[in-house]
Amino acid sequence: MPSTFHVHDPAGYDQLMGRWSKILARQFIDFAGLADGEKIIDVGCGTGSLTFALAEAANVDDIVAIDYSPVFVEAAARRNTDPRIKIRQADACALPFANGRFDRAMALLVLHFVPDAAKAVAEMRRVVRPGGVVAAAVWDHLGGMPGMRMMVDTVAALSEGGRQLRGRYCFQPMMQPGEMKQTFIEQGLVDVVDTQLVVRMDYRNFDDYWAPIAAGEGPLGHYVATLGIEEQARIDAAVRDAYEAGRPDGPRSFANVALACRGLVP
Repeated sequence: MPSTFHVHDPAGYDQLMGRWSKILARQFIDFAGLADGEKIIDVGCGTGSLTFALAEAANVDDIVAIDYSPVFVEAAARRNTDPRIKIRQADACALPFANGRFDRAMALLVLHFVPDAAKAVAEMRRVVRPGGVVAAAVWDHLGGMPGMRMMVDTVAALSEGGRQLRGRYCFQPMMQPGEMKQTFIEQGLVDVVDTQLVVRMDYRNFDDYWAPIAAGEGPLGHYVATLGIEEQARIDAAVRDAYEAGRPDGPRSFANVALACRGLVP
């Protein structure tokens, strides 16, 4: 089942989100747990933020990283020098692995881009052994990403298309309070716990913030790419004004919240 995340250039994705997911990965691993000798599956690996953090965090035996996007798979494989890590293309809703193959299944910033997120959770549960852990985290687009909401709200103020974009962006799967925990319970996981993880996104200047969006990366960039040149220029100017907030262009920092959940396979 395809993802709703749009990626063109791995470097653009890393500027947009990958650099922050690398920071978030460390907190997510602390929450999800990890132990030497384990076999892990990273569901929706992207360019490898969680994958390579897992390899550094413990002396695990085996890490299988999958992503639906061949662009991401190629980029992550190109970076990989660790024989414990295997990277391949696969669908989160139809994982090509036997029941109970792994000790942990982890999905970092993925489930909100999977149209049938509950099916992906069910598949993660299926491929984890009894007693193993399923864990996931998603950004809180509605209330926990002020830097991105600033952009989305600005676009929404300019057109009906922007308003529709905001509605889609703020209410993706697994983002409402308790939604992911309830899904984990419904898919048969036990001892389910949820929490919030907080990181800061620090930008050097407006171009550091806006360039990957202007280049078409991610759902916001995909929307901007569908617009004409004049409308793109109008949005660029309005978002710049929101970013600068009446001060000269330069560094800005935004706190960002991810919603995380973990459960045990009975």
